[in-house]
Amino acid sequence: MTSLENTLRLASSADPEVVRVRREISDLDTALVELVNKRLKLVAGLKRYKDEHGIGFVDLAREEWMLRYLQRANRGPLSDSGLSGLYHALLDLTKREVLGQEDGSAA
Repeated sequence: MTSLENTLRLASSADPEVVRVRREISDLDTALVELVNKRLKLVAGLKRYKDEHGIGFVDLAREEWMLRYLQRANRGPLSDSGLSGLYHALLDLTKREVLGQEDGSAA
């Protein structure tokens, strides 16, 4: 990193507006992690129930319905494409985490 780049980085980190917005972003990121953890607990409980009652874990029709519902509810600036990517990433993460908990590989 050049001296100028280092000076600009330090200047931006001391700027009150940068600090304020970064703090707000950090708070939102913390809330997102809490919500994902809550979602994981709910899905794990639902999976246990489904297993006990012989119901398949993955419900592709429900996943598609939920994506359409979220797209209708979305007011942006997140695009439909971005929402779809986010939702599918969340579903993939959830499935990996919940199935990993069963085999002991997830914390």
